[in-house]
Order: sequence, then structure tokens, then C-alpha cells
Amino acid sequence: MEPILLNNGIEMPRLGFGVFQITDEAVCKESVLEAINTGYRLIDTAACYGNERAVGEAIRESGIDRKEMFLVSKVWIQDAGYEKTKQSFYKTLKNLGTDYLDLYLIHMPYGDYYGSWRAMEELYRAGKSKAIGVCNFLPDRLADLILNTEVIPAVNQIETHPFCQQKELLAWMEQYDVKAIAWAPFAEGRNGIFQNEQLSRIGATYGKTPAQTVLRWLWQKNIIAIPKSVHAERIRENFEIGDFELSEEDMRVIEKMDLGKSLILDIQSLEEVYRLKGITFEQ
Repeated sequence: MEPILLNNGIEMPRLGFGVFQITDEAVCKESVLEAINTGYRLIDTAACYGNERAVGEAIRESGIDRKEMFLVSKVWIQDAGYEKTKQSFYKTLKNLGTDYLDLYLIHMPYGDYYGSWRAMEELYRAGKSKAIGVCNFLPDRLADLILNTEVIPAVNQIETHPFCQQKELLAWMEQYDVKAIAWAPFAEGRNGIFQNEQLSRIGATYGKTPAQTVLRWLWQKNIIAIPKSVHAERIRENFEIGDFELSEEDMRVIEKMDLGKSLILDIQSLEEVYRLKGITFEQ
């Protein structure tokens, strides 16, 4: 599959495998092995997922050369700041059983993420991470980070699916060639996405499922996707999107499905800020 070129010249697969919420390490390992055997070479994990070790074990057992894999992990809010980020990064390397990452991300735009970014710039320059980026940064915080630091983020991993298309944010990111990674490309199953009439109709034209239709839509918009599944047939199905192309009309139909708001994570909500910091929010 044709990769995407990041703004620092690094090539990144445009379709990967995510392991969010796969908390059972044995299940995670088995799922990652299935993904690798299917052909996925991008694996996305995070320190707070608690499954980095399982991901590392799966990669080693797969027999695939580490250089052929594109490994992504993230630093969590409670480890924000310069020193804590360095410590979290090296713990991640140990968990994964590797001596470098392909992409390291700030997981949330909260806490001392400037301290985190300074640490990540150093790790990047030292070759410990081939690229660095952020997650869930909206235009104001992303602009502030870019204008006040030296390394422009290579990616911004954001909630992106037919019901939340992030059009304004994506347009702004293009100015700095910051690539988008869609987390929850299937909206975590919300709004009946797998039974959606329009997605079903479009998919049927090509002999594809609504899920495959969504992934192809993201592909054609040059948005990297990291769908998750623990079912072998779904893992293989999600990978089979390279043999068809959505028409311009199909793309327009899906574009009109946008609700213009988050369905899963409202980054600007005070309740979310408190919840993610582990503090009870009181009005």
C-alpha cells in the first residue's frame, strides 16, 4: 500500500492497526500477530493502554524485521513535562523491546505538554524517534505549539469519521503539512455506522462493507486510519481496501454526513479535562 510522506520526509503507512481498549495482553498479542500476518505494518499503541509489552512480543514472534514495522506510542497526561516524558519514553521502549520508535505522540493537550515537546524534540534529534507529533490538538493549541517550538508536529491524531470530519482543523493543518491520523474511524460503532443506509449502498456498489467504505474514504482524503478489532475476519476485512476507488459523488455523499461535532471526546469540555486528569468535576 502506498505510504504517506510526513513533513520531515519519513514514510508512514496510511492504514494501520490500533490496540486501544484491548486490555487483555494475550488477546492483544494474538490480534497484533493476526494484523501483521494480514499485512499491516503500522501498529499504534500508547503508554496508558497497558498493552505495549503484548505489542512488542507479537512483533518479535511475527519474525518481521523491526525495520519493516512502523511503531507508534504516546505519552499520557500524568507523565506530561520534560523529565517525566523522557522517563515514559524509555519505559515504552523497554515495554516494546525496541531501541527506537517511528512516531511518538503527546496523547492529550493538557498539562505541561510544552515540557513534553522539548523532551520529544531532543529524542527526535537523537534519532530515538523518527518523527514526533500530537493527538487531539485543536487549531488554537496546535497553532500555539507550532509558533513557539522548533519542530513542527508530523501528525495530529484526532477523532475522525463520517459524523465528525474535522474540516476546519484539517484545512488548517494543511498549511503546515501536519498529517491526520483518524482514531475511532468507525465512531466506535455509534450512530449505527455499520448499518448506515448510505454507507451500505455505496459499499454494495463495489462489493464492500460500510467499514471498508469508511476506510477507503479516509484513504482518498489522505488521512491515516488505525482501525481496531480482535476478530480475525474483521482485521483482514479492514485491510482489503486497495482494490476499489470511491467516485467523486460517493465522496460528496459521505461528506454530507458530517455533524460538525465530536461524538466521543469533547476536548474543550471542562468535564473531560477533569475526568482525564482523574479529578471529579463540580460546578
